[in-house]
Order: sequence, then structure tokens, then C-alpha cells
Amino acid sequence: HRRYEGLTIWSPNINIFRDPRWGRGMETYGEDPYLTGQLAVGFIRGLQGDDPRHPRTIATPKHLAVHSGPEPGRHGFDVDVSPRDLEATYLPAFRAALVEGGAGAVMCAYNSLHGTPACAADWLLDGRLRKDWGFRGFVVSDCDSLYDMLHFHYFRPDEAGASAAALNAGHDLNCGNTYRALGQALDRGETDEASLDRSLVRLFAARYRLGELERPRHDPHARLGAADIDAPASRELALEAARQSLVLLKNDRATLPLKPDVRLAVIGPNADALAALEANYQGTSPDPVTPLRGLRERFGEARVSYAQGAPLAAGVPVMIPETALRSEGRAGLRGEYFDNPDLAGAPRVVRRDRVVSFNWDQVAPAAGVDRNRYSVRWTGELLPPGPGEYTLAVRVARCFDCSGHDPVRLYIDDELVIAGNAEDKRVAAGVHNADGRNVEARLHFADARPRRIRLEIEHHGQDQGLRLEWLAPADAQLAEAGRVAEQADAVVAFVGLSPDVEGEELKVDVLGFDGGDRNAIGLPPAQQALLERAKAAGKPLIVVLMSGSAVALNWAQQHADAILAAWYPGQSGGTAIAQALAGDFSPGGRLPVTFYQSTRDLPPYVSYDMKGRTYRYFGGKPLYPFGHGLSYTSFAYDAPRLSTRTLKAGETLRVSARVRNTGGRRGEEVVQVYLQPPQGPQSPIRSLVGFARVALAPGESREVTFDLDARRLSDVDRAGQRAVEAGDYQIFVGGGQPGTGAPGEMAGFSIVGRAPLPR
Repeated sequence: HRRYEGLTIWSPNINIFRDPRWGRGMETYGEDPYLTGQLAVGFIRGLQGDDPRHPRTIATPKHLAVHSGPEPGRHGFDVDVSPRDLEATYLPAFRAALVEGGAGAVMCAYNSLHGTPACAADWLLDGRLRKDWGFRGFVVSDCDSLYDMLHFHYFRPDEAGASAAALNAGHDLNCGNTYRALGQALDRGETDEASLDRSLVRLFAARYRLGELERPRHDPHARLGAADIDAPASRELALEAARQSLVLLKNDRATLPLKPDVRLAVIGPNADALAALEANYQGTSPDPVTPLRGLRERFGEARVSYAQGAPLAAGVPVMIPETALRSEGRAGLRGEYFDNPDLAGAPRVVRRDRVVSFNWDQVAPAAGVDRNRYSVRWTGELLPPGPGEYTLAVRVARCFDCSGHDPVRLYIDDELVIAGNAEDKRVAAGVHNADGRNVEARLHFADARPRRIRLEIEHHGQDQGLRLEWLAPADAQLAEAGRVAEQADAVVAFVGLSPDVEGEELKVDVLGFDGGDRNAIGLPPAQQALLERAKAAGKPLIVVLMSGSAVALNWAQQHADAILAAWYPGQSGGTAIAQALAGDFSPGGRLPVTFYQSTRDLPPYVSYDMKGRTYRYFGGKPLYPFGHGLSYTSFAYDAPRLSTRTLKAGETLRVSARVRNTGGRRGEEVVQVYLQPPQGPQSPIRSLVGFARVALAPGESREVTFDLDARRLSDVDRAGQRAVEAGDYQIFVGGGQPGTGAPGEMAGFSIVGRAPLPR
């Protein structure tokens, strides 16, 4: 198999999303340790299957431990975390992933803990992992983290010393080149062959379990093949996952669902953006459905008008929309696809591409074309929305750690304005290469007449696709959005973020963003101006937030008529969003993170102290609380019934409650159970200890039951000791947190005695 196609999967990312400014939070399951742990267990079991002796794959939860930014300093960052926060917040999800989920591997992090790099911390890898949790799998480093031990942490003076420190601590597999010095470390006596053999046994045991070393090979999963990829059941599952992820944040005056005959103005930089479906570390979908396409298919193309309206942020190019491209009298460009990398001979395929925005990672761009050797030429007209300064850009989805990148050429009115690739700076007309992936040209258009455009790419490497992008004059784009809004019955604005501005160690340095992280959590000003322009049209305004993290939609909460959080919803996201807006189903998702109103509500980003962070320790008023989510119907709860009102420490408490659909539509309710402990100086305000998603018809009710074991009823003291403590407790069962307006009921009980728990 080729790179990245093996059976050890470096997923899931179960770091706690402690601060919305972290760019990689989109990869995680949110801010709550219990929720993260339970989703991790399900994900790991799905990856590995039901037979621990012969897993389908080996899952690798990451990054152990206490890792959540800042991205620009992650290679040398040292975390000074308290014993309490380590045990109460940062480790529980890893414990669940390994003890309950049975993950076969785990990835250690870049950062240090109290001066010791995580991949050389024997108390963590040998002590907590193997002795306390009984982990029998292998530990792999985050890529080049052993290199970082030498060059950023200054933990050892050379590669041999860094290798020995990691191996002796219980690390097994190095992603990088540092372990090439292990022989030198052995010669110097810094490690021994017994330590080397110990790691080798773990690694070969994993390969044996996967079936690589069996002769003859008896692989129960050998029947799985290409036909199992993108099968009808897979597509339906992708759609259902997107449906269940949607969170309705606001719906004044029953603005949603929309009426069937409504005329819609669709605006915003994420309305037709492939990147806002996929996020990062994504697969390649053969038929992704953007929101614009989904709304056209659901409401009819004649009832949907479109204008991009704004970029994501100042200085960040976005895809040139179909409204600015034309060929043969229709929107889009003529694409000629050649089965060679030289644009030679007759094209194998000729088609019209609405936009140039493609993920071609490991796939052919068209039928009959070799995925490893092809070229494409697009021709047509560029239609500027008005005169002014334009930046045109070609974004190449470059391969990682490979030789050579795909050349691209862009012509405007037959003049070459861009010539280069992801690393080549051969430029014309003021082109610059800002982030290692884009080649750009700055042009002045004195008027809005059409310009001839030609774009060419020659693919003979491992690059993964491309996008034709621009920055257009703000006034012209806002005016275009205003016109379509005025002609519609309602406006749907797709705003938010993108993996182009939030993600792993990005080379992005524009207002509001810093190396993949954010230093402001509000909607970028360019998009805020677009919302205000849309609202001025006097039509109902529906805001759809597409992002990997919380965005402070303070203005939208006050002025928009409805708000839907769609996150990065995957290949069928556009279909799911359109169905939700149309009322084909009632959104039932709930927020896995707190939406704060401002960075002023947050502690310093570099601090890993949990005081003032997440719903468990934040005492202020959020914009939207963790667990929040509305519905097109309504629900009510009977008072919870407890198995006892006086519980002996260490025993299990059974909690039952009946939930009823009191509205007129079928809907799904996420039943949430919160524990409010006796308030100590460092105790959480409350903690999620159970959840269940139930579908109910109008008038239907169902009883849900939760068994809360000692670990879910426990707390952690200042020294990091977990125990069930005596005192008076409250249990809330409802559709969100208590005190947030969510339906639900409270019940009290007492715990007698004390029961310390193992780590």
C-alpha cells in the first residue's frame, strides 16, 4: 500500500477543546471529558471491530497528553498543569479510550509536561499508561516530536540521547528519523537491548494481530474492498451523520422551517465551499454536496439566487464563485481533461465545471484519466463584479514530504499572470507565494467587462487538487449580495470559518488569526458587514454557521431571525442543511462546546489551568451554553427517579426519567444528565455524567435509564486523587444544563462515606 493507506489509523483526536482559540479543536469531540471519552470509545470500536485478536485496524487516540495549543509554539511548549486538572480534565478521555475502548496504540504529544517532553515521560508512558491503565499496545510519537526534544525542548544534546530517553520511557515507534541514532545510544550505554526488544515485541505483536505475519493468512476482513467504499449504505450514513450534527441555536417567530415556495437568496463565503464541508484530514468524496447545491436540489434552482458577498477574512482568498465565471453562455468554465501531463493531443474528457475547487487526493479527476498522470485546461471568461483591485490565486493542495509539485499557469486576456507551483516562485504581474501553497497575482480592473481566463495544471506528482481563488473589491461584492437579497423572500447566509484559517500549524497571519489559531472569536469583520447588508434588505435572515469551533455571533443572536450551526458537515452536508431548513426533519444536535461572547470572558490562552474554562468551571454568561440546542418541536420531563436517596460511596446510582414530545412534530431529544457536587474550592459547577439521543413522535414518551458508577460520581482533590466523596448532590435530567432554559427536572441524593478510586 501507499503512504497513509495502512491499517494503523492515527485517530481519534481526543484532546480537550479547552479554549475556542485553538485551531485544531475541530478534530476533537469538544470540551467535556466524559463526552469526549464516550465518543472516543465508540469511534475506536468502530475502527477496530469486535475481535481484539484480529482487529480491522488499530486506532491511535492522540495526543497524550495535555495538548491543545497554541499551534505556533507547540513544538517547544511546556505545560505546567496541576495534578487536579490533569486527573479531572486532561486524562479521563484517554483512560476511557484505552481501558473501555481497547485502542491498540496511542500517540504522545509534542509538548512537555513540567519540563519533560511527553514522549519521554516515563511516569506517563510506563506509569500511567501501562501500570495504572494496563495498556498493552504501542506508543507512537507525533511526527518529529523526538526531533523536537533535541531542537526545541533542549531535553537532550543529540539524537542518540533523545532516542534513548524516549525508548527508556516506554515509547515504541518514531514518526521521523531520530531513531536512526538508537545504535549510537546502545553503544554509549544510554539504553539496552532489553528495552529495544520490548518495543519491538509490541510493534510486531500489533502487526501479527492485523494479520500481516500469518502464514497462511486468515484475514476475516479480506472480503472488504473497493466496493465497500462509497456504497449506498455509506452515503446514507454520511447524510445521517450530517443531519444529527446540526444544532439549531435560534429560531424566532418560527422562521424555520421555510415554506416550500420560498424564494431564497443564498450568500456567504461558505455557501459553495468544498473546504467548509471537508475540514482537514479528510477523505476524498466523489460527489460532495455544498449548501448551495443542496438548497437548489431541495427548493428548485429557479427559486435560489446566489452571491458570494465576502471573503472569509481580510487577506484570505476564497474560491472564485460560479457567478464570476462563464463559458459558452453558461456559468462555469470549460474543462478539458488530458490523459497525459503535457496537455498533448485531444482531451479525454470535456465538461463544464461550475467552479475550480477540487479535492483529487489519490483519485482521478475524470473517467478514463490516470490519477497519477494528467493535465487539465480550463477556459472561459472572468466576470468581475465591479472595477477595482483584485487578487487572483491558485491554491495547490500540495502533498506532504514528496518530491515535486504540480505546475500551474493562469492567463488573463492571454497574458500570463501566474506561473509556478507550490514551491516555485516564478511569477509575473506581482505574484507572491504567501503560504507555501498559493501563487497569487494582483491585478487592477478598470471596469467590469469580461476578461478571458485560462488555467492549466500538469499533474505528475502527488499533489491533491487545486482551487482558483480571488479577493474581490468589498463594495462590489456587498452590492451584489444586496441585490439578490432584495429580490428574495428570505436570505440564508453561510458564514463562519474554514480549514484555510483554522487548523494545524497553518501559515496564516491575518487579522483575527495566528498560525492556525484564532486571537479573536467573533465573526471576521468582512462577514459581519455582509450580514448587516443582508439584514438591511428587510427580509428574514437565516444564518448558517460553518466552522470547526465556537464563533461569537453576538450581532446575529440579536438581529438574525434564525441561526443553525452546521460545523464542517462532510460530503452530504449541503443535503442535510437544506433538509433541515425545509423541515424534512427537526434538528436535534446539541453543542459540545461553550460559545463565549468575547475573548474577555476567557483566561489567557497559554494557561492550561481550568479555572474559568468550559461549562464546568466558567461562572460567566455564555452566548450559548454547552449542551444547548433547539428543535422544531418541544419536550418535557417528569422528575427523575433515583434507585436510592442515600448512596454508599463506591456503589452505583440508577437514574430514570421519562421524556415526552409535547409538540406537533417528530423530533429527536438529546437527554443529558448533569451531576452537581457539593461545592468545594476547586469542584466543577456541574459535570455531564450521561446522555442519550431518543426519537419521539408527537405525544410519544419514553423512559431513559442511566447507571452512574463510582467514577462518574467522583471528584478529584488538589493532589490529583480521585474519590467518591460524602455530601449532598443534585442530579438534573433534561435537554441541556440546568438554569439555561432547557427543559428538565432536578432530584437530590446524599453519599455517605468515601471511596478512593484507582487512577
